[in-house]
Amino acid sequence: MTAPGILWLTRDFRLRDNPALLAAIADGPLLTVFFIDRLTMAQGAASRWRLERALRIFDAALRVRTGGKGIVVLRGEAHEILPALMKRLSVRQLHQSDWSTVEMQALQDRMRAALRPLGAGLILHPGHLLVHPGAVRSGNGGAYRVYSPFARAVRQRGPDWPAADAPPGIEPCTEPLGGLDLSTLDLAPDLHRGRAALERFAAPAGEEAALAGLDDFLDRACAYPRERDRPDLDATSRLSDHLAVGEISPRTIWARAMLRAEISPEHAAGIDKFLSEVLWREFSWHLLIGFPEMPVACWRSEWEGFPWQKDGASLIRWQRAETGVALVDAGLREMWLTGQMHNRVRMVVASWLTKHLLIDWRAGLAHFADCLTDWDPASNAMNWQWVAGCGPDAAPYFRIFNPERQAEQYDPRGDYRRRWLAGFDRAAGPEAAAWIESTPRDWHTGPWRAGPSAMLAEGRKAALAALAHFRANTSET
Repeated sequence: MTAPGILWLTRDFRLRDNPALLAAIADGPLLTVFFIDRLTMAQGAASRWRLERALRIFDAALRVRTGGKGIVVLRGEAHEILPALMKRLSVRQLHQSDWSTVEMQALQDRMRAALRPLGAGLILHPGHLLVHPGAVRSGNGGAYRVYSPFARAVRQRGPDWPAADAPPGIEPCTEPLGGLDLSTLDLAPDLHRGRAALERFAAPAGEEAALAGLDDFLDRACAYPRERDRPDLDATSRLSDHLAVGEISPRTIWARAMLRAEISPEHAAGIDKFLSEVLWREFSWHLLIGFPEMPVACWRSEWEGFPWQKDGASLIRWQRAETGVALVDAGLREMWLTGQMHNRVRMVVASWLTKHLLIDWRAGLAHFADCLTDWDPASNAMNWQWVAGCGPDAAPYFRIFNPERQAEQYDPRGDYRRRWLAGFDRAAGPEAAAWIESTPRDWHTGPWRAGPSAMLAEGRKAALAALAHFRANTSET
């Protein structure tokens, strides 16, 4: 039997621009293996649910090209199972798309150690970034810490070009290996009542849906600069969950967007603004690689002394979308039902938690990580630290979003709030009603009610007082 090429699948559920997949195909008959391991199950429930959808659709796409052989799904730790399998099949190299988190790097180290006695190795391939982190450095040779010069450097260098598509016919490994039945797989049993809401309201999954969504967005990109902050309008790309699981690569997005800008100059300004947001995601990942503690520690270490609260009744009300602030609660309910939240609303929601409520940004990050289908460890950490004022290139802490003014400016007719809040100003629509049906029964959720009007001013006053106290006791300026 010819030794197969093995793809250790952890992300990048796609056939286009997938160097790890191409390398495995080049090694021999393709064997694609996915593990339900501790690292996978440590993700939030919504992101595991979304990962399962990506897995199913990619399995079906592979079966079309291999004549019916899909992904072998195994339960257990990859470094404890794969070495014996590779020895049995006489395989000397294992291919994986890189995913530069502390947890994945630790797993990769364990895999290398397990393969070493076999004389085998793990080969990592690029997949989730525009450029290799070492290819873009500041003038002093280090990583960029400010977005604007970073973005200029990437634009000047240019992103890496996407890899070729996988061939239409792929020879599969025919060795019987067993594995779990994908049709009965459940990676998110802890979703409970929230599952039905995600199945009803979440965006379509899969590589083809991602490519179709990109093309649809580019058709209307000319409106993006003026409408992107409007949660009441369909103005954004909605590609974040596809990027999170790797159903589309940022390099493919960049290449297709630049081609469209060349063909349709009237869309060029909107596409350029959109690509600046793709670069913000890239910046977040480069920072995470240089500062792996970013999800758990303040980038500016002196902010560990800021008097944030860790928990309490205010945090519970925020998690349950019962703050009494319409835009904040609408955003949190959108996230619960769809797995996503409009970016402008995310900033308002995060600002309310970390400033008006004075609650630690890490509590918000953890809730987002559990509820987002587009969970991304770099973007989630970077954006929470940015709003909280403790991160790199962050907004100053005294920039406190006023949710009522934000709503007046970006949801002027109230359509967004009305969509997600049962009781905002009329009978509940399907999304608002679904919130009541999908939340845990012990929440006793009823019609939405506004909180006291004074809490906006009181929260701002408390935040500024905390900042003054913090500055008086540290070197923060």
